[in-house]
Amino acid sequence: MPPIELSPETDKPHEEHLATRRAYDGHILHVRVDDVRLPSGRETVREIIEHPGSVIVLPVTTDDEVLLIRQYRYATGEVLFELPAGLIDEGESPEVAARRELTEETGYEAGELIFLGAAWVSPGYTQEESHFYVATGCTQVEHEPDEDEPIEIIHVPLADLPGLLRPGQSPIRNAQTLLALNWFVRLQDELLGRD
Repeated sequence: MPPIELSPETDKPHEEHLATRRAYDGHILHVRVDDVRLPSGRETVREIIEHPGSVIVLPVTTDDEVLLIRQYRYATGEVLFELPAGLIDEGESPEVAARRELTEETGYEAGELIFLGAAWVSPGYTQEESHFYVATGCTQVEHEPDEDEPIEIIHVPLADLPGLLRPGQSPIRNAQTLLALNWFVRLQDELLGRD
C-alpha cells in the first residue's frame, strides 16, 4: 500500500512573532517567552522550552529480546520502564546519539540501526523533537555504567511485547516508549526482514 500523503496547509493565517525575552537558562533546558500576534489581531505570549532534541532506541538482541530499562525518574517520583534514550549532544547527529545512548545505558551495540521517524514531544510548549530508532542484531560489549544513573536492564522476548501494550494494563507509562513499542509491534516483521 502506498504511503498516505499529508501536506500541511500553508495558506492559513498563523501566529506572528513580535519579541522574545529569556526567562531561564539551565544546563539542559532554556525557556524563552515570545510575544505573538494571533490571526485575530490579539496579542499574547508563548512560553517555549528550547530543547536540543532526543533519541529513543528500541534494541532487539540476537536472542530476539527487546531491552527495556528500569530507572527512577525524579520528576515523576516513580521507577519507570523505558527504552534507552537521551539527549542529542551539540554537533551530534541523531544516529550517532542513538548508538551512544544504547551502549551507555545497556552495554549493547547495534548491528543495524533503522530510523523509524521523528516526532515532536509536546509542540504546545517545547521544541523537543524525538528521533526513533530500532537497533537490530544487538550484542553485548564492554562498557562502564554511569554510577550516577542506576539502570536495571530488562530482557523482554519479542513474543511478550503485545502483552505489555494492553489498554489500561500496561506497566509502561513513558509516552515515547509506548509510541516506539506500538510502532515496532505493528511493523516488526518488516523491520526484522521476516515474512
